Amino acid sequence: MTYSTLLFDVRDGIATVTVNRPDKLNALNDAVITELGEAAARIAGDSAIQGVILTGAGPKAFVAGADIGELAATDPIRAHALSRKGSETFRRIELSTKPVIAAVNGFALGGGCELAMACHIRLAAENARFGQPEVKLGILPGYGGSVRLPRLVGRGRAVELLVSAVMIDAQEAYRIGLVNRVVPGGELLAESERLLRAILANGPLAVAACLRMVDEQEGLPLEEALGLESRRFGECAGTADFREGTAAFLEKRAAAFRGA
Repeated sequence: MTYSTLLFDVRDGIATVTVNRPDKLNALNDAVITELGEAAARIAGDSAIQGVILTGAGPKAFVAGADIGELAATDPIRAHALSRKGSETFRRIELSTKPVIAAVNGFALGGGCELAMACHIRLAAENARFGQPEVKLGILPGYGGSVRLPRLVGRGRAVELLVSAVMIDAQEAYRIGLVNRVVPGGELLAESERLLRAILANGPLAVAACLRMVDEQEGLPLEEALGLESRRFGECAGTADFREGTAAFLEKRAAAFRGA
């Protein structure tokens, strides 16, 4: 499959998906959203792909936001449809049972920050910048920014970022919990791959169960969430991977997980 706005490379079980509009700072337009959805479906359906690194082309931007020229031509009905399409695409990424790491290599503003937040883990280059500047355009985030940001950094910090439209650097993003790590720009992709391979060395069904559990427990009462975890725990205990993992531990050898 070929894409007009993405680069898609698979190597040793890892798909690297690159938003490829460097002349536009990788701004999100309808074509990018469409192709991200197609890529998410491809990843879900390809058993050879075990994990994903999502990044942006060029040295300046991960994704610098929406394509304002396209956005400015919209009306309320089309804007609502645009938001739903983007939200559903980002939610598909978030619901992936294969780990997705955002390698944020520059500006992650507006839709770019929202795209990074939809990934399971975020690594940022030292030059990365984050923000939700939509209020400067007289609109609010449309791809989940006002929903995911409070869940990641807390309500107070999120409100400040949303209504002030300030841009923060990578270290501040790390301090408030928006990103997991900050690394030198030249090491960003290599560090993302190292982390992803460490994750992929574990039981794939267990990793998928963790990803699902973190999402499913959101908003549940504590007792209900704990009960759900116990059910998922029991389900994992019935897998061949569980038997292999425990046997490998007792036999002091590396586990050979099969995802079954």
